Amino acid sequence: DVNPRWLRALQQMQQQGARMQNLLNDLLLLAKLEATDYPSDNQPVAIDLLLLSIKNDAQALSATKHHRISLEADAHLKLKGSEAELRSAFSNLVFNAVKYTPTEGEIRIRWWGDEQGGHFSVADNGPGIEAKHLPRLTERFYRVDSSRASNTGGTGIGLAIVKHVLLRHRARLDIASTPGKGSTFTCHFPAPQL
Repeated sequence: DVNPRWLRALQQMQQQGARMQNLLNDLLLLAKLEATDYPSDNQPVAIDLLLLSIKNDAQALSATKHHRISLEADAHLKLKGSEAELRSAFSNLVFNAVKYTPTEGEIRIRWWGDEQGGHFSVADNGPGIEAKHLPRLTERFYRVDSSRASNTGGTGIGLAIVKHVLLRHRARLDIASTPGKGSTFTCHFPAPQL
């Protein structure tokens, strides 16, 4: 029963309110991650099942873009840590791939182990990122292209959250990207975390 003259303005206010809520949630999570060194709920996490759940969410997010999303995960390889924190980090990386990969693009999610430890990667064939931006990607609010911010609805804190979750799990993030060919984000966990 709203006057049509006010409808668009009210919708914009609602969208901005939702964006502010997302920003606050991300900032609170980041503050919580920075407050302690190690997760309190340190349990063996079945990463294959966690990634299956994230892949299903990614496919729902991708609905109109028709991405080809594949998952390859070692079902026998568990990781010590906080399932909630790992879900946050891994889903940030996967959902970023969905947001930035063009329609009908390909996204590959992998979890495997070797003598160095456990590895999680998300690779896409999206637009890629110039090398000059790679060292700053995990900074809060850093944007490769500020015009992309409004298109994707992100808060600019996702990769900072990923970095802090990985630090708390004794892991590191590697980013490899070629403009026009895509990006690969790989998390390396040391063997004692497995």
